Amino acid sequence: MTICLPLGTVLIIFGMKYFSAMQQAKARFNQDEAYRQIATRMAEAQAETAAALSAINGTLTDINTRLAAVEKILKDVE
Repeated sequence: MTICLPLGTVLIIFGMKYFSAMQQAKARFNQDEAYRQIATRMAEAQAETAAALSAINGTLTDINTRLAAVEKILKDVE
């Protein structure tokens, strides 16, 4: 009995440490996975923003071309 209680206590302590380390590893993995998902969503959002910006740039170029044509016509009329 005197040998079993200290050994049992040591085993329980090591078991609790192992369980704690395992739980921390799971939490760290879940956190890393959440960061990966956020990074993936941000990359997709950045790609969508770049595509929208490219479309806006094309439209702005078209407007500038038309405005230059209108200015030329107005200068010719004067």
